[in-house]
Amino acid sequence: MQTSSMPTAFRPGDHIVYPAHGVGRVMGVEKQSVAGIDLDVFVISFEQDKMTLRVPTTKARSCGMRPLASADVVNEAMKTLQGRARIKRTMWSRRAQEYEAKINSGDLVSIAEVVRDLHRASDQPEQSYSERQLYESALDRMARELAAVQKIGREDALTKLSASLASKKQAAAA
Repeated sequence: MQTSSMPTAFRPGDHIVYPAHGVGRVMGVEKQSVAGIDLDVFVISFEQDKMTLRVPTTKARSCGMRPLASADVVNEAMKTLQGRARIKRTMWSRRAQEYEAKINSGDLVSIAEVVRDLHRASDQPEQSYSERQLYESALDRMARELAAVQKIGREDALTKLSASLASKKQAAAA
């Protein structure tokens, strides 16, 4: 019963979020034979990575594939950016693993937490290479989803995110 309604959940042209890769676009549904078993698969294009992913329609939800975030979730994520950074006093390798898990969860608010926690204002010490890599990965993932939700360009989305992060600094100074 569930499999017959699943392909209609995502239609060709829809933007979706796949946890490990971010925002992609459903190109269609194809029949594919794998090990002698016929499967219906979503064909998803990730233009930023020049990659195409095929996900069995029956596994789409269980692997975390979801529609774009709602306006409420986007607002919550933007508020998260303005909160205080919560940096645990654990070893960097453990924190890096936690940040990576949050980025790959596909959850916009969790990704916003990573951006908030790793953001460095111009008057703060320089980030390490691995910190900067995680920060840029989270920021890019968040910008792509914000751009798709608000139907704006990625650069415009980055500008909005930067403005939100800057307002956090002003609020802390006040």
